[in-house]
Formats: sequence, C-alpha cells, structure tokens
Amino acid sequence: MKKHVLARRTHNVGFISTRLAGMDGVSLEAKKWADFFEREGFACFHMAGELDAPPERSFLVEEAHFTHPAIQEISKACFGVQTRKPSVTQKIQQIKDQLKGQIYAFIEKFDLDLLVSENALTIPYNIPLGLALTEAISETGLPTIAHHHDFFWERQRFLRNAVWDYLNMAFPPHLPSVHHVVINSSASNQLSLRTGISATVIPNVMDFDNPPPSVDEYSSDVRKALGIEDDELFILQPTRVIKRKGIEHAIELASRLGMKAKLVISHASGDEGHEYERRIEEYSSIMNVNSIFVSDIIKGYRGTTDDGRKIYTLWDVYPHADLVTYLSSFEGFGNAFLETIYYRKPIVVNTYSTYTIDIKPKGFKVIELKGYVTEDAIHRTREVMKNSKMCREMVRYNYELARRYYSYSVLRRKLKNLISDCFGE
Repeated sequence: MKKHVLARRTHNVGFISTRLAGMDGVSLEAKKWADFFEREGFACFHMAGELDAPPERSFLVEEAHFTHPAIQEISKACFGVQTRKPSVTQKIQQIKDQLKGQIYAFIEKFDLDLLVSENALTIPYNIPLGLALTEAISETGLPTIAHHHDFFWERQRFLRNAVWDYLNMAFPPHLPSVHHVVINSSASNQLSLRTGISATVIPNVMDFDNPPPSVDEYSSDVRKALGIEDDELFILQPTRVIKRKGIEHAIELASRLGMKAKLVISHASGDEGHEYERRIEEYSSIMNVNSIFVSDIIKGYRGTTDDGRKIYTLWDVYPHADLVTYLSSFEGFGNAFLETIYYRKPIVVNTYSTYTIDIKPKGFKVIELKGYVTEDAIHRTREVMKNSKMCREMVRYNYELARRYYSYSVLRRKLKNLISDCFGE
C-alpha cells in the first residue's frame, strides 16, 4: 500500500456507504459533498451496495447493502437479543474479510487519497462493512472523513443487542486518521461524552445562492397526474412512511382544517416494514382524509413506469405544493425542512430535538406542533393558506434566513478546513 502523500494536482476521494442512490438523506448529502470535492479539483469515486453514480466511477459491492440477505440475517441475530451464537460471529468475520478485500481493491483501483464514509461507521445497518472499513483505515492510515448522520444510540431498536464489542470498535472508530463530522450539535455533544471523540458540526445544506428553476413543460402537469383538483389544497408529506415521521399528525391536521385537501405522501415504507403504512391508510379512512401514496411515480429521476405513467422527481413536485407537513419525532437534521424553505413553501413542523436546539433559534417562521395537533396550529395553518400576502412574506423571510445559515458556502468553508486538517495547507 502506497504512502498517501499528495504530490499531484488532481486528488481522488472515495465515498463508501451501504447505499449511494436515490432520495434518502445520506445519498442526497453525499452528492452535495461530491459536488464540492469536484469543484475543489478532486475526482470522486463511489463504493456501495447500490449506486447511481457513473459506471466508470462506481465500485458496486452487493454485500455492502443493508438489504443483502446475509446482512439482514446477521442483523436479525444481533439486535433485540443479548448474546450471539459463535456461528453468527464466524459469519460476521467471514463477510468482514470479504468486504475488507473489496475496500482495498476500491482504494487501489482508483488510487484514492481520501475516504469519506457516509454513515457506514455510524449506524450498524451493516456490521461487517463497519468492521471492514475500520480495519482498512487502521491498516492503511488513509485520511478519512467519517460523515455521521445518525448514531446507533439514537435508535431504540439498536439499544438491546449482542454486538457491543463491535459497536464500540467501529460505530464509530477512534482512529488518528479519521476526522469526524456530525450534522447537529446534540450529536457532537453525545459523541464526545460517549467516546471522547471530538467532531466538526456541518449541517445539511441547500444551494440557497441559486434559487430552484421554474416549473418546466415536463413538470407542469404534476397536480393533474396526482389527481389534485384546482380548488383542492395540495398538502405534501415529503418523507418515507415510517413511524417516526408522524404522518398521523398530518392526517389529523388535514381533517381538522375544514378545507378541501389531499395529502400526498412521496416516499415508500423503506426498510422498516409496511405495518405503519397500513396504520396510515386506516387512519386516513377514519379521519375522512384523501391520502395518496405516490412513491411509484416519484423517484430520483424522470422517466416512465412500466404501465406508461410519467415519473417525476421530488423537485418536480415541490413547486406545486400549497403546504408541507414535516412532523417527525426525531431527525438527525431534517432535509425536508430545508427543501421546503428552498422551494418557498409554508411548513408545519413538529418540534423534534434537532429543530428545537439547532434550527429554531435561527428564527424561522413556521407553524409548530409540540407532539400533537392543537387548535392554535389549525388556526394558524388555515390563516396562512387563506392569506396569500402573509404566506409570501413568511416563505421569503425563511429563504433569506436559510441562505445565511444553510447555504453551500457554509459547506464549502467547513470542508476546506477539514481538507487542510487531512493534508495540510
């Protein structure tokens, strides 16, 4: 393995994760980081179990994905229990060795100078991948930025487990060549308290210096495609259908507004099963709310479904929404919050911890819930929907505020400092 000393003008950075594709928060932020590195003269390459990067810059490893059958089998045997069988340990080590070989091959194929781990050293969706990456970094001394989106201790389902030895070793690892980045101040505090590791806080960002493009011909028919009538309120819930997203609050709000409305839920259930989706369908029926699930026609790309319907991106949909609901009980940061501000839409937000600690003090004008729907929140929402001047002033103010705190210039400044820490000035 070569000594990683920068002696050429173009440097190579390798992003590693379980998945680097689609509309999830980790993939979206990784793309923003990759854009920054490209502008700084780096060439970016990508290793994961699912990729949408150009093939010539991709290194696909199926076992890296958290949905790989062997990885799911390991997770099932390690979480919700307190001891693991020797055969499980053997399986973990076997796949770890395979993945470490692939990581070495990735480094050597693209002559990498820097690694960026996107949540792979943070949350144990794929235990062998985290172990393999930790060992590879320890053995090579390759400069690494560990970009942490959500830690295992923030998720209840990981707290009872049979892998504390592995969690303490690799989620995250305490190594001299690893520079840690978290996306909120609470994560920074907890990381220091729990591990002694210090981290740089870099929030999620949007390109607020360049407003989104106007609706084009392709996306002009979004409301029609979603079956939203001209006199109907378009309420967008731009999240996956999982319990912590609090979608039942959006349904209750829509029901109690007393306005003709349709609730559009953009993403699918994801990796946490379909029980909550059935609960949302039942609750919508009980509350007499027209909720529609449209993940089949909202993707990370434009195109056509097998039955001939148009596929839109989420960016095609946002401009048509009248109101966005973002009522999560927990978020590492909250991409949908920034997206809503970027597209200049009013938002109803639950006061999840990161919003309360990091975002709210900036002074954003939003409609808040504190864990449940109140008459005051309904009144304020109704007022904003009926008073177009108030709505315009609110979203204009929020956009300018976000430009100060969550623009690409913030990302650029902080990542430049990290690169200097890795390689010197």
